[in-house]
Amino acid sequence: MSASSRPRLAALALALAATFGGVAALTPAAAMAAPKTTVDIPFEEFTLPNGLRVVVHTDRKAPIVAVNLWYHVGSKDEPAGRTGFAHLFEHLMFNGSENHRGEYFEPFELVGATDMNGTTNSDRTNYFQNVPTTALDMALWMESDRMGHLLGAIDQKTLDEQRGVVQNEKREGENQPYGQVWDALGRALYPKTHPYHHSTIGSMTDLDAASLDDVKGWFRTWYGPNNAVLVLAGDIDVATAKEKVTKYFGDIPATPTMAQPQVDVAPLAKSTRSTMTDKVPQARVHRVWNVAQAGTPDLDKLQLFAQVLGGSKSSRLDKRLLHEEKLVDNVSAAAYSMQLSSNFVITADVKQGVDPAKVEAIIDEELQKLLKDGPTKAELEQARTVFKAGFVRGIERIGGSGGKADALAECTVYTGDPGCFRDSLKIIDTASARDLTAVANNWLTKGSHTLVVVPGDRTLVAEDPSVTPAPMKLPAVDPRFTTTASTVDRSAGPPKTSQFPDLRFPSLQRETLKNGTTVILAERHDVPVVQMSYEFAGGFSADQGRKLGTSSFAMGMMDEGAGELDSLAFGDRAESLGANLGAGASLDGGKAYLSALKQNLDPSVGLFAKMLREPRFDQKEIDRVKASWVAGIKQEKARPNGAAMRVLPPLLYGAGHAYAIPFSGSGTEASIGALTRDDLLAFHRDWVRPDGATLIVVGDTTLKEIVPLLDKHLGDWKPAGNAPARPQIGEVARPAKPRVYLIDQPGAVQANIFAGEVVPSTKDADSVRFDIANSVLGGEFSSRLNMNLRENKHWAYGAYSFSANALGQRPWMAFAPVQIDKTADSLKELNREITDYATGKAPPKPEEVAKIQATEILSLPGAFETASSVMGAISGIVRYDRPDDYVFKRKAQIEALTPEQVKAAASTIDPDALTWVVVGDLKQIEKPVRALKLGDVQVLDADGNAVTGTP
Repeated sequence: MSASSRPRLAALALALAATFGGVAALTPAAAMAAPKTTVDIPFEEFTLPNGLRVVVHTDRKAPIVAVNLWYHVGSKDEPAGRTGFAHLFEHLMFNGSENHRGEYFEPFELVGATDMNGTTNSDRTNYFQNVPTTALDMALWMESDRMGHLLGAIDQKTLDEQRGVVQNEKREGENQPYGQVWDALGRALYPKTHPYHHSTIGSMTDLDAASLDDVKGWFRTWYGPNNAVLVLAGDIDVATAKEKVTKYFGDIPATPTMAQPQVDVAPLAKSTRSTMTDKVPQARVHRVWNVAQAGTPDLDKLQLFAQVLGGSKSSRLDKRLLHEEKLVDNVSAAAYSMQLSSNFVITADVKQGVDPAKVEAIIDEELQKLLKDGPTKAELEQARTVFKAGFVRGIERIGGSGGKADALAECTVYTGDPGCFRDSLKIIDTASARDLTAVANNWLTKGSHTLVVVPGDRTLVAEDPSVTPAPMKLPAVDPRFTTTASTVDRSAGPPKTSQFPDLRFPSLQRETLKNGTTVILAERHDVPVVQMSYEFAGGFSADQGRKLGTSSFAMGMMDEGAGELDSLAFGDRAESLGANLGAGASLDGGKAYLSALKQNLDPSVGLFAKMLREPRFDQKEIDRVKASWVAGIKQEKARPNGAAMRVLPPLLYGAGHAYAIPFSGSGTEASIGALTRDDLLAFHRDWVRPDGATLIVVGDTTLKEIVPLLDKHLGDWKPAGNAPARPQIGEVARPAKPRVYLIDQPGAVQANIFAGEVVPSTKDADSVRFDIANSVLGGEFSSRLNMNLRENKHWAYGAYSFSANALGQRPWMAFAPVQIDKTADSLKELNREITDYATGKAPPKPEEVAKIQATEILSLPGAFETASSVMGAISGIVRYDRPDDYVFKRKAQIEALTPEQVKAAASTIDPDALTWVVVGDLKQIEKPVRALKLGDVQVLDADGNAVTGTP
């Protein structure tokens, strides 16, 4: 559940941007490799007599159905004095209904729902979940019950509880570096009378003032079937959909038909600027224009224009500011789609010591050049390739945020046509350079607003003066809307799901390449894409004896040029093929990945092989990436969670241990600054090698096709020298008593609390039991920690626990970002919950274990919907020496668990050996935390060094 301070990109752009960014020059020959976008999202639709519009897409690849319900109401519809109501109501609708009292998540957890959540932005509120086909009746009952039977479940206690949760969500956002930017931009870009002037999450004053009558009046106004679109996608057909939707929704009466605000782009008459100080490590420049609204050809063309200007490593702004003049650490351009007025946004993170005005001047210079001359033919063709390749990838998922159901719902709500993405694709295919230039000149020569955030004390953005809202006056319901008689007995609660689809996982086929690498193939022919992951040993733990961050830095540099292609040319080549490739490291290993369009598989594998075998590690690129990397470390330290995760692992594992490192793997400013080209070459020689490696392939291919192709490009790859010894990952003892460490974050409105200790390896025979025990405590939304601190106390937006995978002892952690004045109380509650659970004072209840078992087991049929999810499962099989049928063995192991076994696994946690790290404003938290006497208290800086002068 979340508020989006800015709306998501349009349905098409969202799917694209998730995979690629930007454009660059390419050769005419490469441009001919543009993907064929013959793939589509076919749909049928119908409308119930009460006005509910239903869109149906059939996709039988998995026995799951995506249920996606959009209400056409967002923060734009809130009158003065009621800001934040749309988002507040999104939360209230998760808190039960008249015929299902209690948490909305629970019935879905019991049937194994996946991708379940709700979000609110300026224009709409949506709820979505993927459920097993056999649980569709339950899902439709639940969605219809909160649409038609909610008001009786909302009382003052529920309102107060969810108001507190939302206010903590607001604090959590504001507590992040640059966290108030979009509040400030909304006020600068739009006049007070404009629906986009205020933020989605609203003001504390208005949230505090919300009465029960206000909230119920808001629901009666907006949340009817005639103001909603329901999309069902997956293992469903239109006849079944019509029968079931009519059954559950047909009797819900329409609400008044509320007029949508008039489109008001509100372009600025002249350019304006403002400055904000914040606890940030470097200046950030935002330049924003108000541009054409969602669903217009102009916006599609502006998105292409943004790709050319600042969407990829060889875009105009990246080339000039990042590669040539080295004045920024990051720069981007994008067009964000909204119903009444979209935003064209340029953002740049300015290098420390550089005058932001110099960066602004170059941004303007490059923009003016592009406005005058337009994109080259090559730039435009590559932009098209990026968009179309992204579309092919994006439609693999049926549901969740950004899947096919989302695309259909967004198009229906904003344009009235579920297939509006087809119009966007046509524009992408046919827009000329002259078209882009004309549209950009029409919009980007108007006024813009520039906001520069500079390091300093945090400036709180003042809320608008409180306004007494006018009483709501509802128009009459349109008499054209009628209802159908209900046959549903809601007093019995949601339908029980007694049968579930079987788990299906693709068979794993094996072959050995001529270079000694094992190939594992899982065929998936849903979309014309082939994905690969070359799995190597090494990882962060291989930094032992090297400079910290070597593994991440070396792997991250592999796509910064290879063979005869320098960094920019390599990026150009990848994008011209519609390929996505790179490399990275994790705690115990590294991997190089490729996502290739089937039609360009051969040249894509050729580029992948070049990256693996011949990374250039050019000194100029090393120097550039080093500077940005160090800036990223400073950004980590500025974020509360980032600071905690840099400090906690060394405390858990102790000096000299292979895991006693920041868990981002980023190293330190000093270690990265000392890295040399020889260090990178040595790491590549030692750890990126074909012998002992595994290449996982998932997608639209066969062994007969893929093995000869891989041998063609990789068969003669030979390792240089003998393989190094695996990192020494020693056993460490837990501390004899609890320890508490405080990190100062002056001015913080929240404290971020972490508790951690080491537990047995992922390879331990009882690791699955421990995972289930952890889920009961803090692994799910409805687990104990979250129910206590979020739902009962409403001191936190969320509280959870987890254990990261590791070949050695795993780190187990519990965490909660809490309001600053409840830091000590929250620590006390967390410690009590963990202690009572681990010691058996409050052991896992049979119903808690059954719920986690159901969540884990019944979600499996939908868990492997995408090639990426299958790839992840196979990667775990490889990394942890699991059998090929591991997913089935794990399922059987979870099914057989008893509460007593889970209780025994919970005792793995020792409350007397916990290490606590709390990041917050020391002036507010130190005294009450010390008063708890939870353990020895010490103050650390963001590098983990003791701060002198503290007790």
